[in-house]
This record gives sequence, structure tokens and C-alpha cells, in this order.
Amino acid sequence: MLTTTCRRLSQALQRPHALSAVAQRCLRAPGARSYADQNEKAEQPRTFHPALLQFLVCPLSKKPLRYDASTNELINDELGIAYPIIDGVPNMIPQAARTTRQKEKQEETKQH
Repeated sequence: MLTTTCRRLSQALQRPHALSAVAQRCLRAPGARSYADQNEKAEQPRTFHPALLQFLVCPLSKKPLRYDASTNELINDELGIAYPIIDGVPNMIPQAARTTRQKEKQEETKQH
């Protein structure tokens, strides 16, 4: 049974495939773009719009966040964490956040 399945699979892979009618229509559609066209537009850096801050809150504390343009991060000063913004999209996953109070914690441990 396995050999029959393998044989059918190898025969199917060796045959030249004709595009379906739907695929042909999609390729000829006026909005269809090549991969090169998409790469040209993707090179432009996307920026974060600070107007989004009124809708975004920290997923851990549910408190508003502060945008830091120099580091391109959303900062929660209360918890001391910063969420990165990648291609204009905030990464609000808590595991992706970095701590901002690391230096303060190191100084406290040295004093004790």
C-alpha cells in the first residue's frame, strides 16, 4: 500500500501542472504584483503613530503606555518594562518586553 502511494506521489510530481482557471485569473488581475514590486515598497520604514497610544494599554497592568521615539518602544514606567515596536507594529507580548530598571536593581544589590 505504501509503495502504491509513493508511486502515485512521484508520478504526480513529475507531471507538468497546468494552472487552474482561478490561478490564471489571479495572475492576470490588475492588482496582482510581482515579488519585486512588493520588496520595493517594503523597504520604506514604517513608523509608529503616537495617536494609537489612546487605544493601547500594557497587557500586564492594563495601564497606559508612554512612547519613547529614541528607542522606538512603548514604556510602562510603573512596571519598568519596554515593548519593542517592529516595522511600526508594537509587539505587546510580555515575553518580548525588556526591563528598563535593570541598572536600578543592580545598584540596589551592590548597596546591600
